[in-house]
Amino acid sequence: MVGTRQRKARPLGLSPKAGARKRTPEPRTGRDAPAGLAVRRTAAAMLRQVIERKTALDALLDERNGNPHFRALERRDRAFVRAILGAALRRRGEIEAALKNALDRPLPENSGALSAILHVAAAQILFLDVPAHAAVDLAVEQAGSDRRTGRARGLVNAVLRNLVRNREEILAHGSRDAGRNVPNWLFSRLSDAYGEAAALKIAAAHLETPGLHLSVKSDADLWAERLGGTALPTGTVRLAGTHRVTELEGYDEGAWWVQDAAAALPARLLDNINGKTVADLCAAPGGKTAQLAAAGASVTAVDLSESRIRRLGENLRRLSLEARLVAADVLDWQPNESFDAVLLDAPCTATGTIRRHPDIQWLKTPADVATLATLQAKMLDRAATLVKPGGRLVFATCSLQPEEGEAHVAPFLTRHPDFVLLPIEATEVAGLFDLVTPAGTLRTLPFQSFGDSPNLAGMDGFFAARFARRTG
Repeated sequence: MVGTRQRKARPLGLSPKAGARKRTPEPRTGRDAPAGLAVRRTAAAMLRQVIERKTALDALLDERNGNPHFRALERRDRAFVRAILGAALRRRGEIEAALKNALDRPLPENSGALSAILHVAAAQILFLDVPAHAAVDLAVEQAGSDRRTGRARGLVNAVLRNLVRNREEILAHGSRDAGRNVPNWLFSRLSDAYGEAAALKIAAAHLETPGLHLSVKSDADLWAERLGGTALPTGTVRLAGTHRVTELEGYDEGAWWVQDAAAALPARLLDNINGKTVADLCAAPGGKTAQLAAAGASVTAVDLSESRIRRLGENLRRLSLEARLVAADVLDWQPNESFDAVLLDAPCTATGTIRRHPDIQWLKTPADVATLATLQAKMLDRAATLVKPGGRLVFATCSLQPEEGEAHVAPFLTRHPDFVLLPIEATEVAGLFDLVTPAGTLRTLPFQSFGDSPNLAGMDGFFAARFARRTG
C-alpha cells in the first residue's frame, strides 16, 4: 500500500487508502455528546433495519408506531433523518463504490454497524448540504461511542476525509451512470423490458425527490393557484418540494388527498360511475376509493388489514365521503351482490414507486416478483366473478415488472372467455399517447411527463388493463 505510513495493527484488519489523516479525537458520551449525534445514530440504526432486516422505511418513519428513537426526535431532526435515509438509499450504489475505492479491501460481512455509520456520513458529505467537518467528526464520534466500532474510529476518519477530498470527482463519475444505484437483478429486468436507454432514464428518475401530488374533489386549477402548485392535464395538482401535509390549506376541510398522478389514472378508466356500484379491492390507503366516491359511485372498499381499513375510514371522514368498508381477504370475500365495476389494485413489488420509496429496491427480490405474480392471477380471477354482465374490470399494479402487469392479460382472457379487453384511448388520459401501449393498456414510467415543461415530468410506474364482461 502506498501513502502515509500505517501502524501494523489496523481496526478490523482494514486500512484506508492513502491520504493525509488528522488525529482522531477522543469520543464523548452522555451530556457531553455533541448536538446532532442522536440524529446520526438514529439514521444509521434505521438504515440497518432496512438493509439487513428488510423493514419497510414507511413503517420505521410512522409517527404513531415507528422507530421509537426517531419518534423521540424534534420535528426538524426527524426531517433530517428522512433526508439522510433518502440520500443513502437512492444513492446506495454510488456510496458503495466511493467507500470501496477509499478502502484497500471491502468491509467484513459482520461489520453492519460500521457500514451504516460510513453510509450515513457519506450521504451527508456527497449529497446533502451538510458541512463536511460536521459529517466526519460526528461519524468518528459515533464510531468511538459504540463498542462494536470503537476500534474503527481512525478508519472512519480517514475514509470520510478521503471522500471529502475527492467529492467532485466522485460526483462527476456517479452522474454518468445512474444505473449503478439499482440492484443488478432489477436493472437487468428493466433493460430487458424497456431497453437499456429507458432503464437508465428510470434509474435517473429514481434519484430525484418527487414533489407532492394531490387529487382534488373539484377545481384543480383553483387549488393549484391557492397552494402554489401546478394543475396537471389529468386533474392532479403537483406541488414542488416537500411539505407537511396536515398544515396545507384545504387539508382540514377535506378538499383533497395525497395521490400520485399515475396512481389516479386507473380509476378514471371505469368511465361514468355516477350512481353505479363499484368494488375497490385492496383499497387501502384509499386514494382510489376517494376518487370513486367523489365521482358518485356506491363504493365497497375491501382490504385485508383491519388497521389500514380503519385509517381509510379516517381519511374518508376528513373528506366527507362515504364508502362501505370491509376488512377481508379478497380471495375469500363473499359479497351478496355483484358489481357494475370492479377495480383491483393488486399487491405487487411496488417497483414503480421507488421514486417515493427508495427502500423498495433494496427490500424486493426476483422471488418476490414470481410470488406476487401468482397471487395477482388468483386475485384477478376472483375479481372477475364479482363483475355483472356488461360491467367493467380494471386491473392495476404499481410495478415496473411486466410479469406483474402485461403478462397477465392474455392468460386472463384465455381463462375467462366471457371477458374482452377494452382498449384504453389516449383521450381518456388527457391525450398522453406515450402512456398507452399498442395493445391498448396503460403503462407509465417514472421518467415520463405530463407535458413539455420540466415541472410536469415524473410519475410513478403503473400498469392498468381494462376488461369488459360480455352480456351474452
